Amino acid sequence: MARLDELDQALLRELQRDGRRTNRELAAATGVSPSTSLERVRALRERGVIRGYNVDLDLAEIGRPVQALIAVRVRPPSRPVIDAFREWVTLLPETLGVFVVSGGEDFLVHVAVPDNDALYAFVIDRLTQRKEVADVRTSVVYEHIRSRVIDPA
Repeated sequence: MARLDELDQALLRELQRDGRRTNRELAAATGVSPSTSLERVRALRERGVIRGYNVDLDLAEIGRPVQALIAVRVRPPSRPVIDAFREWVTLLPETLGVFVVSGGEDFLVHVAVPDNDALYAFVIDRLTQRKEVADVRTSVVYEHIRSRVIDPA
């Protein structure tokens, strides 16, 4: 785990709020010189604390307003089966995220699709057609609320 001082934490908070801000803006927001800000952010990237920058899309605006969490159980529960399914489902265009979990299911797959018909087709025509899929349970997401800023522990 990376050791983060107060400046690192402040820089991370500000970048999570807006990753497109200029280095000068970031420096001003954290009370340091632009050269210090640039050096610290570069070090955070090199240490792997910052892995990249992302664009937050409005799923409804891009034609995928229906979200669901799909619990999937695969059989047999072996590493090759789990690895193969994880790789396959991650590459599907409907997939937003994949969680490998413990408990009654092996995966939670977060998807976004155009409508309920597309969700049904995804589950019935894609997921259940895989021979290793033993069971699926689908929960439609009414609202997806995410924490935009995650403070380091």
